[in-house]
Amino acid sequence: QVQPVESGGGLVQAGGSLRLSCAASGLTFSISRYRMGWFRQAPGKERELVAELSRSSSNTYYADSVKGRFTISRDSAKNTVYLQMNGLKSEDTAVYYCAVDAIGDFRYDYWGQGTQVTVSS
Repeated sequence: QVQPVESGGGLVQAGGSLRLSCAASGLTFSISRYRMGWFRQAPGKERELVAELSRSSSNTYYADSVKGRFTISRDSAKNTVYLQMNGLKSEDTAVYYCAVDAIGDFRYDYWGQGTQVTVSS
């Protein structure tokens, strides 16, 4: 059973930085062979895709709202994906989720339980 586990959330002042980690266990292959995504959901809002990393890291996607501030990356040796968040704003406050496209059909099959990020203004 694939299980992503997020960590690194917390309370930070506006303008600050956080790095979220997602350790994925139960993968058949190296994490580099999976499309990985970070999503977030703020209270009263729908879940949105924040950043995405394709297989072999050949392509990345960022939501317009985080471009230039967030960076997604992975460490294959640790089977971990990161989301470096700089220049945080109050509107970045949300629960952040890591997800794995385990089959390669451009659908996310496994989700973590989420980590809370709160940005105070």
